[in-house]
Amino acid sequence: MPSEILLKIFSYLDAVTLLCAGCVNRRFYHLANDNFIWIRIYSTAFSPKRSNWKVNSAETTAVSVNSLSVEDKEAGYWKKEYISKQRASVKAALAQVLQPVNPYTGLPVKTKEALRISGLGWVIVLKEKNGKEYIMEHIDLSINDSSVTIMWYGKNWPQLATLSTLDLCGVTPVFMDRSKTPSKNGPRWHSLIAKYNLSNLTESTMIGWDRLIRIFCLHPGLLVGLWKREEELAFVMANLHFHHLVEKSTLGSATVPYELPPHTPLLDDNPEYGLHGYQLHVDMHSGGIFYMCGTFRSLFTKKGSIENGYVKLVVISFKNNTEHLPLIGKVGLSWRTDVFDGCIKSCSIMDVTLLDEYGKPFWCFSSPVCMRSSGPSDGPNFLGHTYYVDYVDSEGKVHMELVWIKETEEYFIVSLVLYLRIAKINHWFGTTY
Repeated sequence: MPSEILLKIFSYLDAVTLLCAGCVNRRFYHLANDNFIWIRIYSTAFSPKRSNWKVNSAETTAVSVNSLSVEDKEAGYWKKEYISKQRASVKAALAQVLQPVNPYTGLPVKTKEALRISGLGWVIVLKEKNGKEYIMEHIDLSINDSSVTIMWYGKNWPQLATLSTLDLCGVTPVFMDRSKTPSKNGPRWHSLIAKYNLSNLTESTMIGWDRLIRIFCLHPGLLVGLWKREEELAFVMANLHFHHLVEKSTLGSATVPYELPPHTPLLDDNPEYGLHGYQLHVDMHSGGIFYMCGTFRSLFTKKGSIENGYVKLVVISFKNNTEHLPLIGKVGLSWRTDVFDGCIKSCSIMDVTLLDEYGKPFWCFSSPVCMRSSGPSDGPNFLGHTYYVDYVDSEGKVHMELVWIKETEEYFIVSLVLYLRIAKINHWFGTTY
């Protein structure tokens, strides 16, 4: 078919169909980049409305674009401009939805609504050492109080020995229409959230196991389950905190993650600025069951507590029995595949949201954690074993101590301490500790 006739046919297509047509072959791709077609689509979508009458003919539409340039632009210029402006409108719409902030948590109130209207989903891109890629859509999704847990599993995993990296990406429709249900069949935008190395997976931190699988934790927040017998992938679980979740999942590119806006410190004349007024929200959960939901206010420390590059914030004191808290239920991390499911004892997901004295999120994460057994507690009021839960990243550490009470068959948190990096505090508050 002559190119002129194909271009005439393409001129009646909408943007989504035109992009899909461009994926057919090399010839269709170049024809679907035609600037005259895309400038009509662009002007129809973004030019100001000057009258109430409608222009139905593709030829007469050209009259409305006489102020826009075509001849001096490279092929595909107006397609890029149209997509860019559509992405900007999506960004503006999401920013408006996420603007109201919950003063209690410091997080956007309408995160769940933003996930719904944006059609946001998540994929993992498994890359083999020879460059071959496997894109896998998420199977299960659960939304918690301050995080989202995403699961991938199936029968067609590639061989673990051939894999090099795993990319976690947010996926949204390129063109968002709030009046319609988002479609998964049209062109989609990939936003890289994190990249993980799978080459030496079995050498990373194994946090738990049961009779069927072993689970490995990769920072940030990724859990990989391997079948014990064959050491092949059973499932992948990602845990993403709500803080900047929508932005990270929609505003990056397929190769470059979203860059957080620069933080500007607020001035304060207090000599211990940045060492007081913290508020902590911490959840421990798995499979929709919450073992702990705690809020702790007015956390502070002194300059004398600065040691080895960390500031120590005592949340629950070992010496104060009135502060000790129980974990509700039998702690375990639930997993499932299309064949088996199970629960790994003593493991769970920990969500931490630490707010500064202005109620702004200072340190947020969602990550798998595991209770490690130690010797018997030295405390005079406890009988039984002591267990530790530890988490470390580039911004701080969490150390939790628990005691197993045999009589009541429950864990009690007898100590919870946060260690914040001085470098993080100095950057956030503009101090020089």
